Amino acid sequence: MEASIGAEIIPLIVEKSTSHFKTYFKNKQMPNRTIGIVLIIIGIIMIIYTGFNYVTTEKVVDLGPIKINQEKNHPVQWSPIIGVVLLVGGIVIIVSGKKA
Repeated sequence: MEASIGAEIIPLIVEKSTSHFKTYFKNKQMPNRTIGIVLIIIGIIMIIYTGFNYVTTEKVVDLGPIKINQEKNHPVQWSPIIGVVLLVGGIVIIVSGKKA
């Protein structure tokens, strides 16, 4: 009997929450503006910093008390053009959100 009560209540909760969610975002332009601002910030960061390195440690030798580890650098690089694309995309999203 408990399973049937849960099965009846859960769809009602989901339906109510999704309709409230749709109504909230239908009346607000905040998500477009927020997404645009986030894209602009990420774009600027990607233009300024074109990559980063992370270091991992690997065991080379492990003979009883003798342990030798090696640190390896792993560079992650990207083109500043990606940052420009994100920057322009963020501006376009903000401008198109204001017109709509």
